[in-house]
Amino acid sequence: MIKKVESYPELTDPQLRPRYSGIPTFFRTPRTLELAEVDIGLIGVPFDGGVTNRTGARHGPRDIRNHSSLVRKVNQATGVAPFDLVHVADLGDAWIERPFELQGALGEITGFFATVHAAGVTPLSVGGDHSISLAILRAIAGNRPVGMVHVDAHCDTGDDYLGSRFHHGAPFRRAVEEDLIDPKRVIQIGIRGSLNVADMWQFKLRAWHARSFH
Repeated sequence: MIKKVESYPELTDPQLRPRYSGIPTFFRTPRTLELAEVDIGLIGVPFDGGVTNRTGARHGPRDIRNHSSLVRKVNQATGVAPFDLVHVADLGDAWIERPFELQGALGEITGFFATVHAAGVTPLSVGGDHSISLAILRAIAGNRPVGMVHVDAHCDTGDDYLGSRFHHGAPFRRAVEEDLIDPKRVIQIGIRGSLNVADMWQFKLRAWHARSFH
């Protein structure tokens, strides 16, 4: 260690050092590639090749790492210190070698998460556009469909759009078709906004619309 802690022994814990210091990781957790050491792996997925409008979500993981430095170790409402209960680490990014080939890129993401899942690590992921959800589900739900709580403005159960069935507006329709999620164990919360056609989300899962909370 180049920098020696002399005055405040607690600063040997990177999560307690000044927030503006160090190389950003999610919640200032350790950065590691050793899956055997990890219970929950924090993973960035810097990919937005599935957006239908403006790109930019690819930069999400980098910025969220930086902003997550504001999160402290203990929840003051519950008194729970989650980082003391399980081993949490930043596993880096599921970056894409061929980001311009959509289905190949999704396959790369699936491969990354399959490795993490096979090691018994629970992934917590930050994108990236919503097309990555299908790729992740393919890795973790290949043996049996899972339930899902989805908080979003849109159902993301669309179909073909401008020649592609794999985009940020369709991952959960594809996931149902591939038997990755069980529609009877899905709830979508906060659905809202305008539509181009009244039955745009005609492939329905169980949704609570934002107006339900007014």
